[in-house]
Amino acid sequence: MIRIAICDDEKNIRLYLSRLIKKQNIDCMIAEYAHPDDFLSAHREADLLFLDIRLSGSGRKDISNGMDLAKEIRSRESGPQPLIIFVTGYDSYVFDAFDVGAFQYLMKPIDEDKFADVFRRAVKEILDNAGKRKTSLTVSLAGTRKIIPLEQIYYMESHGHKIVLHLKDGTLEYYGKIGTMEQELQGQFCRIHKGYLVNLSYVESYDRTEVTLTSGRRLNLSKYKYDSFVKMHLQFIS
Repeated sequence: MIRIAICDDEKNIRLYLSRLIKKQNIDCMIAEYAHPDDFLSAHREADLLFLDIRLSGSGRKDISNGMDLAKEIRSRESGPQPLIIFVTGYDSYVFDAFDVGAFQYLMKPIDEDKFADVFRRAVKEILDNAGKRKTSLTVSLAGTRKIIPLEQIYYMESHGHKIVLHLKDGTLEYYGKIGTMEQELQGQFCRIHKGYLVNLSYVESYDRTEVTLTSGRRLNLSKYKYDSFVKMHLQFIS
């Protein structure tokens, strides 16, 4: 399912975009936001973001329009990044859109054939990227970025506002949310407990209460996670 967000302060535009999206017959989930604050406070991941440039109503001084919101999204150090399609009545921001890696720039009034073509290409890119397995994780440590091969990580542990990576050669701790990592690494890592995200490559055995890794480490398996873990593990090994 494609997760789509629409951020525009005009209700009629939000409704129109939702209608156009539904006409494309793609399995998707649509969330609408009137202002940048609404989008940020929702803390919901999106694969595709339709974003008006001249937004209003943000309570933050550094986010006064849609372009500022796009810059805020691109500044995130971890987690998935949505494809951004700007929808605007002004063509003066075209070059700024390139600076935030926008996928496309649609002018109002929206041409429905143009929308259908752009939407089709966006969905194709999202699905293509979803099919590519990540090989590394980039984390921020003391102002620098460190690239860690996923094959070095046995599991991740939530520790307050930090994530502890349990590696083949020790541990590494950094600020982050395990829920964000769960989304970013889905298909390769599985949440087996509110505090644990395991690398499916290193699952040696399990029962209804524990998962044993090839390192010998045993981790609690939540009864609420058991069914989803078994399904994901079977998909992974197949």
